[in-house]
Amino acid sequence: MKALVHVALKKTVLDPQGQTICRSLASLGYPGIQEVRQGKYFEIDLASPDPTTARETIERIAKEVLTNPVIEDFTYHLEGANS
Repeated sequence: MKALVHVALKKTVLDPQGQTICRSLASLGYPGIQEVRQGKYFEIDLASPDPTTARETIERIAKEVLTNPVIEDFTYHLEGANS
């Protein structure tokens, strides 16, 4: 089973890198871009065939290792899990 984890700054946290990208896109001729938020992406292969255990494991890893819970949120999707 594979977990696809997306980590991004919370909407209330300033994203200077995203702002820089947004300004760069405008200067490169891409009008109409109102906001860019940048983040991180992880693919984690899990040996667990049990979706419940996999979800618990990924949530724990995301909260304890992949994110700073004060300023970041995460979402994930399990490939191969019968949702």
